[in-house]
Amino acid sequence: QAGKTKEEMAFVLATGYGRNSLEDIADTQMSELSCHAKGATFLFPQVHTVIDIGGQDVKILQVENGVMTNFVMNDKCAAGTGRFLDVKVEDLGTLGAQSTKTVEISSTCTVFAESEVISQLSMGTDKRDIINGIHHSVAARVTGLAHRVGIRDQVVMTGGVAQNSGVVKALEESLGHEVHISPLTQYNGALGAALFAYQKYQKAQRA
Repeated sequence: QAGKTKEEMAFVLATGYGRNSLEDIADTQMSELSCHAKGATFLFPQVHTVIDIGGQDVKILQVENGVMTNFVMNDKCAAGTGRFLDVKVEDLGTLGAQSTKTVEISSTCTVFAESEVISQLSMGTDKRDIINGIHHSVAARVTGLAHRVGIRDQVVMTGGVAQNSGVVKALEESLGHEVHISPLTQYNGALGAALFAYQKYQKAQRA
């Protein structure tokens, strides 16, 4: 899509779940964990905790001097991920902010949580209150995961769900820390991969 041939690209680094499918064009591969730490450090040089909520999983990274030192992730269930919030995330944040009462969504499984949501809707519960309840449910699960590796300022959130202001606010309340986000949040892993690729190209040139 960039309109570049392989010969025109100085270095290609593949990351993410699909990195193994790019063996024919990638010069090397790297874990998305390292790339997320790298990208977040470029955007927020003082970062110590990265919370990445994507469509497939939740990752909590400990970062020291731009390098990931520990991590924990949930990739067994969609609960607490972007797939659980499978509508336009910006709209969710706006609607959740209009909530006037607390609705508990307690199930840790997305399938059961969806049943809770349907039950609430059938009882006539305002959808804005339900959305707010979902935001706090996601935040509670992510916070539980984050405490397994520890949370230190600065806390940076990446992934598409970072565009949902309702989840960001609920996380800040649950974690007790300010959560920093960037307009480049969805490109954080790709940004980190590009930075690694640039470093590896420079090193090869000096060799």
